[in-house]
Amino acid sequence: MVITGNKNELDTLLDNDLKPLVRKIDEQALYPEGVLQAIGKKGFLRSSEGKLKEQAFEEMKVVKRISEYCMTTGFNLWCHLAALTYLRHTPNRELRERMLPDLENGEILGGTGLSNPMKYYAGLEKLHLKAEPTDGGYLLSGVLPAVSNLGPGHWFGVIADTDEDRRVMLFISGSQAGLTLKEKVSYLGINGSATYSCSFKEVFIPETQILSEDADSFVKQIRPYFVAYQIPLGLGVTQAAVSSIERCESKQSGCNSYLPVQAEDVSERLKGQEDKLEVIFSHSKDELRWEDMLKIRKDTAYLTLEAVNTAMLHTGGGAYLKTSPDARRLRETYFFLNLTPTVKHLEKMLSTL
Repeated sequence: MVITGNKNELDTLLDNDLKPLVRKIDEQALYPEGVLQAIGKKGFLRSSEGKLKEQAFEEMKVVKRISEYCMTTGFNLWCHLAALTYLRHTPNRELRERMLPDLENGEILGGTGLSNPMKYYAGLEKLHLKAEPTDGGYLLSGVLPAVSNLGPGHWFGVIADTDEDRRVMLFISGSQAGLTLKEKVSYLGINGSATYSCSFKEVFIPETQILSEDADSFVKQIRPYFVAYQIPLGLGVTQAAVSSIERCESKQSGCNSYLPVQAEDVSERLKGQEDKLEVIFSHSKDELRWEDMLKIRKDTAYLTLEAVNTAMLHTGGGAYLKTSPDARRLRETYFFLNLTPTVKHLEKMLSTL
């Protein structure tokens, strides 16, 4: 996956603004808000009407490159791209025109909020939120245990049940009156992701913030993009692991050559995944297929796990320092395996297709 835009500009931004922060993001839960804003300001997220699929592929390349440096930041960008996806596809034109430009240029940042709904649509959980119709909108109640890339002034999507056996999708401000945010930083990794539990108690959501009155149909439109943007998280970490393996080639008199998995083995599988994506996205007239994205997402998860395990072995003792890049990528990968849709979630869905 080669960036066709200004790759040098992106690399300069990442070298100057992100690279110096990676350890603080990992060890001190620093939220890389400024980097995310800069990605938008530099024009990497601007869409053209009618070219959403092509734009998504270019944005996936940006996620991959960022994840080579730091998957937490790549994950935050995925959250933001999920919010962009909701706005780009909503039938609520007024909401789209009012908010999409600021989301694309980094003035406003966004989160996902769809972990629970994605599990609901796979038959794994009940919906956690309830929306009660009221004059001019809905009253929203319930709790989402974890929504990432959040904070005051950030926005995210939610799906809620109604009394009419119908689900609605709403766009929520992190500063919405009646919404309580509680930060969560007790994870093995990815603590710089600005993750919060979100508690709603009859929070009024006006009609101007409705993404779709038919969430069931809307989810079918957006979920291929939701999953597609996750794939480069793993591809980026895998690429970084390959580079780590290659740097250790001559270590201890070339002893690593006896290990069963080498850099070229991982690189070959990585290229295979990227080639599959290239083929899918090159058919510009076709819509993204949910089934295709699920398969590549699952295969990427297992590839990333093998890549970071291999890098740990090739690096040796140095990898077992808590602050080593290899140890960080190992922890990032376990998060990636458990990011909705998790590997077991993916295995279940693929078995029923």
